[in-house]
Amino acid sequence: MKGKQKSTGYSCRPAAALLIAWSALIFVPGAEPQSQQPASVDINVQERIRMLTNALNSVQAQLEQSQRELAELRQQLAALRAPGSISSAPDADSSSYGGASDLAAAVAGIRETQAMQATQIATLDQSKVESTSKYPVKLSGMVLLNSFVNTHRVDSAATPSVALSGGGSTGLSARQTLVGLDINGPHLFAAQTHGDLRLDMSASASGSGYTGSYALGLVRLRTAHADLNWNRSHAFFALDRPLISPQAPSSLTAIALPPLAWSGNLWAWNPQLGASFDAFTFSSGSLRTQAALIDTADPPPLFSTAATGTYTPPSTAELSRWPGIQSRIAYESADREWGTQFGIGGYFAPHRTSNSGFTFESWAGAADFRIPASRFMQFSGSAYWGSALGGLGGGAYKDYVARTENGERYYRALDDRGGWLQWKQKTGERLEFNEAFGIDNVPAGQLRPFAISTPVSDYNLSRNRTITGNVIYSPSAYLLFSLEYRRIMSSYVTAPSTFSDVIGIAAGYRF
Repeated sequence: MKGKQKSTGYSCRPAAALLIAWSALIFVPGAEPQSQQPASVDINVQERIRMLTNALNSVQAQLEQSQRELAELRQQLAALRAPGSISSAPDADSSSYGGASDLAAAVAGIRETQAMQATQIATLDQSKVESTSKYPVKLSGMVLLNSFVNTHRVDSAATPSVALSGGGSTGLSARQTLVGLDINGPHLFAAQTHGDLRLDMSASASGSGYTGSYALGLVRLRTAHADLNWNRSHAFFALDRPLISPQAPSSLTAIALPPLAWSGNLWAWNPQLGASFDAFTFSSGSLRTQAALIDTADPPPLFSTAATGTYTPPSTAELSRWPGIQSRIAYESADREWGTQFGIGGYFAPHRTSNSGFTFESWAGAADFRIPASRFMQFSGSAYWGSALGGLGGGAYKDYVARTENGERYYRALDDRGGWLQWKQKTGERLEFNEAFGIDNVPAGQLRPFAISTPVSDYNLSRNRTITGNVIYSPSAYLLFSLEYRRIMSSYVTAPSTFSDVIGIAAGYRF
C-alpha cells in the first residue's frame, strides 16, 4: 500500500537500532513465509520489541539528565576557580548571604581569625629546649609588669589581699613574672608520663611565709606536677591548690597571689599524692572521682613566728605524723575551659602544736561549679565550710588562736566558711571581662575572747571581702593588657572595718 508511514514517536541511536534488529533476528525465524507463523508468535514478538523500546527511551532520558547535571557542575567549578569569586552557584540570591554588609563582616572575621592563627603558629614554631633525657621539653612563661595604686594601707603593696589602717601606696613591680617548663616523657606501665613546674620572682629573702614579703624578687617554686596518664585513669604527684577548690577567678594583676586569695579562694599550694578515675564517660563529659593525700602547711603568721634563724620547724600537720586526705567527685564537660562542671569534695587533716601538744582537726566540705550561660557568658564559683583552714588559704590567716589566763594556756580551732562567684564575658578570642566577689569569714564570737592588744592585725581579723572587676585584652598571641579595680574590706573584732581601693594595670609578654 502506498501512503505515509505512521511515526513511532521516538528515534534510536545506531547502537539502539542494531540492538532492536538483533533482537528481531532472535525472536523471528525468517526462513518461512509470514502466513505460515502462528498469530500468537507475532503478538509475543511485538510485545518484546515494545518493552525493549521503552527501556531504551528510559536509559536515554537518564543519560541526558546526567549530562545536564555534569555541565552545571563544570560551570560552578570554573566559577569557583576564578580569582576573587566567593560562589558561582546558578541563580544565587544575594539575600541568602545576608547582604553586602554581612558578607564584609564575615570576611573581616575570617581575616582576624587568620591573623590570630598566624601568631599562634609562629609561637609554636620555635626551637625546643634539649634535656638530658632527650625527651621534648617546652619552655614557656610571661614577662609581667604591673603598676598599682592603693588608696589605703594593705598587707602587700603589689599583691594586696587585706586592708589595714594607714596611708596608701603607688608603685611598679615585675615580680609576678612567670617561667614554666613542660616535659613529655616515655610510656611507663602503659601510661603517658608528663611533668611541669612553674616559677615566679615573688619569694622573700628570709623565706618566711608562703606568700612572700616581696622585699627581694627571688625565684619561688609555685606549682609542680608529675603525672601518669592512662585512658580513663590518672596518677599524680603535685604541688598545687587543693582538690576541693579546683577553679580560680581570672586576673592578670593577681598572679603571685591568686585572685580573691584570703577572700574565699582556697588557693594555697601544698604537696599532694593522688589519683583520679573517670567512672562514667559520655560524649559530652565524664563523671570524675579524685582522691589524694596532702601535707598541709601552716598559715603564714604562725609559720613566720615559729622559724628561728636557719631552722624551720615542722608544720602542725607534720607533727601529727599523719597526712591529710581529700576527695572530690564531679561531672566535668569535655570542654575543660568553657563547659559545664559541678563538683563536691571533702578534706580532713590532723594537727598538733609543738609547744603544748594541743591537737585539733582541720576539715572542710566544699562545692564548685561552672555554668556557661551562652557562647559569650559564663558563671563559676566555689563555696566551703569547715574548721582550721588557714593552711589552705582560708580561716582569715589562721588555724587556731590561743591565750594565757591564770598561768593556763587555752586554745581554740576556728570555724570558717566562705566562697566566691565570678561572671565572665568574652567577645571573641581577644577581649574578656570579669566581675567577681569573694568572702572568708571566721565567727567573731569564737575569735573575740582570744583577741590581742594590737587592734588591726591578722590575729584579730574575722572577715575579709573583696569585690573585683577587670578587662583583659590580647591583641596577639604574645601580648596581654589588663585594667583591674578591687575593693578590699577587712573586719577586725577589736577595730572598725577597714577598706582599700586598688587600681592595677598589667602588661604581659608571653613566650
